[in-house]
Amino acid sequence: MIRSMTGFGRERMVLGGRDILVEIRSVNNRYNELSIRLSRAYLYLEEPLKKLVQEYISRGKTEVSVTVTNISAPDTTIAVNTSVAKGYVDALRKANEELGLMDDLSLSRITHFQDIFTVVKAADDEDQMWNDVKTVAEAALKKFVSMRENEGARMKEDVLGRLLTIEQMVGVIEERAPETVAVYREKLFAKLSEVLADKAVDEQRVLTEAAIYAEKIAVDEETVRLRSHIEEFRAILEKEDIVGRKLDFLVQEMNREANTTGSKAQNIDIIKTVIGIKSEIEKIREQIQNIE
Repeated sequence: MIRSMTGFGRERMVLGGRDILVEIRSVNNRYNELSIRLSRAYLYLEEPLKKLVQEYISRGKTEVSVTVTNISAPDTTIAVNTSVAKGYVDALRKANEELGLMDDLSLSRITHFQDIFTVVKAADDEDQMWNDVKTVAEAALKKFVSMRENEGARMKEDVLGRLLTIEQMVGVIEERAPETVAVYREKLFAKLSEVLADKAVDEQRVLTEAAIYAEKIAVDEETVRLRSHIEEFRAILEKEDIVGRKLDFLVQEMNREANTTGSKAQNIDIIKTVIGIKSEIEKIREQIQNIE
């Protein structure tokens, strides 16, 4: 199926006490460029995420953004540094003795010294975190690919319509080309008759000159190749494959045949038709620049 290189996909889920948002966007590019945006705490997800995304795309400049927000307090434990606490108690009692103060030391007073407590957060389960992010990313990727395919289908229809137009114009050239030789032969005969006046015109010479002229302006090989390229173009559009580069090559070949036809043409109608063909080829070229 033809896919556009332009796409967007977004998915948001709450999993494992976290709000996970994944956004994927891409634009056309000759190569496959991928960048991942993650907070520092989740950088370990970058490589597996890249591998996952590359299963879905082959060309284009793609950016993936992952935002994770904790919506429930993580499991924590409070650790007491008893050696530090003992140091405070000993120091306070010594001060009491030296200064003759009342010893009213109690546990509640010790709690004011915050450095005796350490809050230990439970470490993230990296495997579970990856599974959760993967679930959200896969949902976003499906939307992303769907958008690319829908856009690709519209592009395909446009290109097929233009190929049909080109095919019809090639038919016009094939009809007009023999007429050009006939007109040349008649003009040559008339000119020779005028120059020779009462003398007989050598019809064989006229036919020979006309044959040389016909060979010079013949475009049948070019039109045959144009038709062949059109059929190949249609066949490629039906393939379940990455076809952008193949189509780009065919467009170049079609343009080359059109240029050759135009350079040989001695008929104004054929020249105008070639200009029309080149215009349609250029519009096709613009479309396929965005095909994966």
